[in-house]
Amino acid sequence: MGDLLLARHGETEWSRTGRHTGRTDLPLTPRGEAQAGSLAPLLAGRSFGLVLTSPLVRARRTAELAGLTGAVPEPGLREWDYGGYEGITTADIRRTRPGWDLWTDGVPPGRDFPGESAEQVGERADRVLSQLAGALDEEDVVLVAHGHLLRVLTARRLGLPPAAGRLFRLDTGSLCRLSLEHGSPVVAEWNTRP
Repeated sequence: MGDLLLARHGETEWSRTGRHTGRTDLPLTPRGEAQAGSLAPLLAGRSFGLVLTSPLVRARRTAELAGLTGAVPEPGLREWDYGGYEGITTADIRRTRPGWDLWTDGVPPGRDFPGESAEQVGERADRVLSQLAGALDEEDVVLVAHGHLLRVLTARRLGLPPAAGRLFRLDTGSLCRLSLEHGSPVVAEWNTRP
């Protein structure tokens, strides 16, 4: 049985400033490019049966700089659709919605983006995980995507509800490894950075 490795893309201008970045396709900052390149030694020497990335440029570029070849864009790995909160920080949202929490309160529809609930992101994560099942039977798999999506995917892999993703802080340019212990999914490494 293989391990499932999760890489969060490097820093963007919006991730640096805490703005919710779902469908907006931003490039990596110079620091983000360095973070992505620093993942290469952590991945070196491993063989992957499958490499999937979010279709957004920040994830695809991270995979490239991390030395991952043969990466296939997977639409199911795009970030949470933040709807009307796209580009807005949590602090700004809480000025009008005190106590707001993405995981439990969700997002309003936006002009260009409909928004998603934690459950909807969980359904996407479940579809991605079902795609990986055969590959994980044989080899390691790596996914390069986004913070909130990978946190939800982790919760679902561990058999937890999507909103339990709130328990897994995930920094930009970091690597995680989900493995098996006695046949059950476990967190083997989390938020690893060189």
